[in-house]
Amino acid sequence: MALQIMPRLLSSALTMTEEKRRAHILVATSGDTGKAALEGYKNVPGIDITVFFPVDGVSAMQKLQMITQTGDNVNVCAVRGNFDDAQSGVKEIFADASLARLAEENGFFFSSANSINWGRLAPQIVYYISAYCDLLNSGEICYGDKINVCVPTGNFGNIFAAFIAREMGLPIAKMICASNANCVLTDFIRTGTYDRTREFYKTMSPSMDILISSNLERLLYLLGGPQITADCMEKLARDGKYTIPASVMEKIRTVLEGFCCTEEQTSKVIQDTFAHRKYLADPHTAVGIGCVEQYIAASGDTTKTVLASTASPYKFAADVCTSLGTAPESDEPRCILEGLSQISQTEIPAPLAATLSLPVRFQTVVDAKNMADFIFKK
Repeated sequence: MALQIMPRLLSSALTMTEEKRRAHILVATSGDTGKAALEGYKNVPGIDITVFFPVDGVSAMQKLQMITQTGDNVNVCAVRGNFDDAQSGVKEIFADASLARLAEENGFFFSSANSINWGRLAPQIVYYISAYCDLLNSGEICYGDKINVCVPTGNFGNIFAAFIAREMGLPIAKMICASNANCVLTDFIRTGTYDRTREFYKTMSPSMDILISSNLERLLYLLGGPQITADCMEKLARDGKYTIPASVMEKIRTVLEGFCCTEEQTSKVIQDTFAHRKYLADPHTAVGIGCVEQYIAASGDTTKTVLASTASPYKFAADVCTSLGTAPESDEPRCILEGLSQISQTEIPAPLAATLSLPVRFQTVVDAKNMADFIFKK
């Protein structure tokens, strides 16, 4: 939703400022952001967009959605490596003054649609205020009652939007940061040490397969100030880890709880949630459900909790099928989607069904060091 609003705001801003250059949006995606950005920016006047995704780090359906994307101003490229490699490559392009000059010479400038761009985060704040209003209107809570929020996250963007909503006055008691096997955020919240020098896991919830969480820097800046944040980021770049002062960690723990789910736990949550609640959860949402259940068991907290359900289970149909006890009969996307539909007695979402018949437009794969060359078509 945030990425349907952001392109219109940017296009309006370009018109208002009488900008003559085109904006070139660069996106590194671990799955969902890529398609959302491509769809939001396609054929928007004055803007081009290039999306980079880890070649083996997204689901088959996520990849198909991106490489079949329509639009005259879109481009997609796979990167050898994981999401952190792609994201670091985009950040390096933004920081390279020579590339900025080259872009200027070619009549455009760079911008981003990742959550590293505040324009992506700002609309997400509304999610939690809207959810609170829904709870009020349904009689689930009374005005002023506190709620908890759980967000499955790898890059700490959507959950940071919840934190901003809390700072604006929304009565949020606890924010539960839900991680998969790549539990760098969970460990940070529990220990105060952020350490990306660990094994990277490819999981059934690939949008959370991240070891460098960009938006955590924003939280550190708000709670610890610019100098502490700068020192931590320097240590992260140099040593791959940092430990924040106890005083800052105390502030974080007043609002944040960290939990994680293994692949086995995630699969069991998908199975149990469908069996007992008749809700078909995608793996990311399942991680969130599992972490909420862990939090309640550990704390005894019965506060009403809002869980951000982040994707359609049909985008991860093979893993959802397997979790429900029926492995797909083939690797062919249509077969997998139809299999999940049959098992769950739910309909394939129309946009995903339509993707199956679209021609593949983008097949380029590059090393992270050659991402800039791809943009400038060297």
